[in-house]
Amino acid sequence: MARIPVFARLGALASLALPVPRVAAAAQRCYATPSSMTPPAWSAPAHQKQTAPRPGLTSVNEIELPGPASRFDYQSFDSSTGRIYINHMDAGNTLVFDASAGRVVGEIANVPRATGVLAVPAHHQVYVSAAGAHSVMIADDRTLAITHRIAGIRFPDGLAYAADADKIFVSDETGAADFVIDPTSGTKRSRIPLGGEAGNSHYDPVSRCILVAVQTRNQLVAIDPVSEKIVARYDVPGSDHPHGFVVDESDRLAFVSCEGNAALIVVDLRTMSAVQRLTVADDPDVLAWDPGLRRLYVAAESGVLSSFWLDGATLRPAGDVRAPHAHTVAVDPRTHRVYLPLENVDGRPLLRVYQPHR
Repeated sequence: MARIPVFARLGALASLALPVPRVAAAAQRCYATPSSMTPPAWSAPAHQKQTAPRPGLTSVNEIELPGPASRFDYQSFDSSTGRIYINHMDAGNTLVFDASAGRVVGEIANVPRATGVLAVPAHHQVYVSAAGAHSVMIADDRTLAITHRIAGIRFPDGLAYAADADKIFVSDETGAADFVIDPTSGTKRSRIPLGGEAGNSHYDPVSRCILVAVQTRNQLVAIDPVSEKIVARYDVPGSDHPHGFVVDESDRLAFVSCEGNAALIVVDLRTMSAVQRLTVADDPDVLAWDPGLRRLYVAAESGVLSSFWLDGATLRPAGDVRAPHAHTVAVDPRTHRVYLPLENVDGRPLLRVYQPHR
């Protein structure tokens, strides 16, 4: 596929005022005890009472995407630019979609078997897990050129940025480890063995811990980003091969999808106990959380996008959308629109955009 031109206006993004990363030496160590990942002094913010939404999603747009009719994987929304980075996994590139303009404005090329992706605007960087090259690629978000290649990672997948420690963590799925990357030098710092296959990695700014799903042990594992060591392990009862998850920071909940038994487990981060179990479509993969509407989206390889709303601390179904290979989803928290790239609709890749009901 010919490289998509990067529009001249993208260069203007270099002038955006971005937060300066904190140095690791000033970071506080993470809070993780055998029974909690919530500091005792933390208090929950007030939420406006939610009412049950009308079930379902309304389709608002369909956008033909460039490239072959092949598999997509993870996406990353950059709130500083309104871009969504969409990994076109089997095409070996990352599409750059402008959510405000409603169109593709560029691509990061030469990222074989692109799996995980993460925008880190504090460094003007986009991280792409290029599993086909056993590497993580770092691209400059102003030019979309690759600036660093971090090799020697067996199957890089999920990515997380620990802002307080200013470090990147990458799940090495089949390598059973998390790797730590220094975003300033673009080099590996350490490898943290997990004792099982790594699912997604996420940073929880309340506990200041990296949380990793260890799918072959049915666990969530807490890593201290400062010491780069495991500090706690938590079993997830009712789970079978937990891979994807997202963290609802303000409600102190983790939503964990399980590929082995099509389960969605809600974990209370105050007690690290599983407080709810729901059934979703087969082969759930990517999740997206909209904190403004308190909506959760679970995309399944079997072709179903399930939506849920959070009623207090209880997750309730809010309707499904059926679409072929609907296994990756992103949400724009500004507009609450939901983005669902599909690999093959009438022989071409397509991005469907939905609006949730209130």
